[in-house]
Amino acid sequence: MSGTEDEEGHSSGIKTPKQLVTVLLAAFLFPVVIILLLARFVTTDVSVDQNNPVFSDTAVKKRIKPVGVLVTSGSPQADEKLEGTRQAANEVVASVAAADGADKIKTIYTASCAACHTTGAAGAPKLGDKSTWAPRIKTGMDTLYNSALKGKNAMPPKGGNASLSDADVKAVVDYMVSEAK
Repeated sequence: MSGTEDEEGHSSGIKTPKQLVTVLLAAFLFPVVIILLLARFVTTDVSVDQNNPVFSDTAVKKRIKPVGVLVTSGSPQADEKLEGTRQAANEVVASVAAADGADKIKTIYTASCAACHTTGAAGAPKLGDKSTWAPRIKTGMDTLYNSALKGKNAMPPKGGNASLSDADVKAVVDYMVSEAK
């Protein structure tokens, strides 16, 4: 390596006096312009139209209201929620009790099983889908009854309806299996 090649590697990008003056002016003017713009931004008075409906008290309260409410046991909100759940459960039990035979089984299926077994939610086999039911049917009816009664994976015992008798659950399993054959 010669001496001139080594000097070129360490030389600056400014090679003429015109370039030097340009860089010095830019180094001085750029921060000054930034400072002036920031000063103007800080001291400029921004007025808000208070007559705009967006700034009304009701609109502001609506935007900042809490998303939810903490409900503890024994509070009036918890009692209302529990009462609503009880009423819904009583309505389901009443509709099941009013039905008989095949209508009763379909009513139970609709009330307790259809939410998952119609859509296939959480891996539940869809009603009437032979390809997903076939391996389950091969395991035997006792295994299917046991899964329905005790729960399996995401499915709670008795499909989440603890008020059902074991015979009703088995009848619904029989109905679902018959739909898949």
